[in-house]
Amino acid sequence: MISRDKAPTAQETFMQMAQAAGLRGRLLVTVGILILVRLGIFLPVPGINRERFHEAISGNNSIFGLLDIFSGRGLSTLGVFALGILPFINASIIIQLLTAAIPSLENLQKNEGEAGRRKISQITRYVTVGWAIVQSTAFSALFLQQFALTPGPLFVAETAIALTAGSMFVMWASELITERGIGNGASLLIFVNIVASLPKSLGDTIDLVQVGGREIIGRVIVLVLVFLATIVGIVFVQEGIRRIPIISARRQVGRRVLAEQRSYLPLRLNSGGVMPIIFAAAILSLPLLIANFTKNPEIANIVNTYLSPGGSAPWAYALVYLTSIVFFSYFYSSLIVNPVDVAQNLKKMGSSIPGIRPGKATSEYIERVINRLTFLGAIFLGFVAIIPTAVESSLGVPTFKGLGATSLLILVGVAIDTAKQVQTYVISQRYEGMVKQ
Repeated sequence: MISRDKAPTAQETFMQMAQAAGLRGRLLVTVGILILVRLGIFLPVPGINRERFHEAISGNNSIFGLLDIFSGRGLSTLGVFALGILPFINASIIIQLLTAAIPSLENLQKNEGEAGRRKISQITRYVTVGWAIVQSTAFSALFLQQFALTPGPLFVAETAIALTAGSMFVMWASELITERGIGNGASLLIFVNIVASLPKSLGDTIDLVQVGGREIIGRVIVLVLVFLATIVGIVFVQEGIRRIPIISARRQVGRRVLAEQRSYLPLRLNSGGVMPIIFAAAILSLPLLIANFTKNPEIANIVNTYLSPGGSAPWAYALVYLTSIVFFSYFYSSLIVNPVDVAQNLKKMGSSIPGIRPGKATSEYIERVINRLTFLGAIFLGFVAIIPTAVESSLGVPTFKGLGATSLLILVGVAIDTAKQVQTYVISQRYEGMVKQ
């Protein structure tokens, strides 16, 4: 007998994945779409001299490294899905920033329920189309045209249409995974793209060890230990929860008097998950692309010095990166948890926090707790994103360049969230069996 109060074991989870038709169907849909998106990366954009293109980007990894990983090496292979999910992520950032500034959008998100969220999703799609057109046109006209076999307006138009269509397909695939598959579609696509880049990084590391000898072996071991410690820290923070005690007042139902009930309000230490680090990385990639497209020596010098992970002033890049992560952590937590709504809901249910008066005092207390948790979580995210990369640079092991703590955080965070969703489906199967019985 399986206890319905316990978390599902690995054996039960795999049994349900194989036997339960609903869960098995969702897993097959997810895997099939991910494979389809990966195949689209290797569909080449026509009309480009690829040898010259690879020579040009071979020494420019500081600019294309992170973006290339997020697109699953789509930028370096120049596939139809080269832009990947990046326009959708940028559009999501724009809409979330506008939601806090435009009252009508804020009303759609907070007060209109599921219909409002669908409306915001539709607006996000339109913004994604516009952003993909701008990004693909700029990428084609300002950068790819120098490698074109027949440069001109026709080449720019054809390439922009192909890249935009590929980005729209990836966006549709991510939403299809979210609706009919397992996990968050956009996060899973980035997860698969990062995993796809691991074999190349591992192969380059093995080659470096064979050439460098014992000294390089020691450095690689230290770097691997740092990565493992980072993963352990990420798991602890991702699973960290502050439990605020809640007491429900006595209630009389008919002739029965229900005693007061004790429960808790769970507040996550890192409520934004992997999204703040993805948003910060996407924002920091824009100056690098602008510098590369404009080819202005002054702009390129400033960006490569202060806003590039491989620049001569890494402290400036680290400071901007940390500030961006803190900002998006607070911004994202404000969208997820509204202290005023939580306080009102507690008051309606006849519940309260011990020692805190209902209403405004409760909302202020919850807001203070959320701000402290968000600050701790954001600082941890910032250090996790910076320290392993700094260790990697100091040890002189460049084979994981672009695949630092940001990628580790995304991998661990997405894996935990997806595993929890699978466990949720397994637990729901228990209750379905109980109802049938």
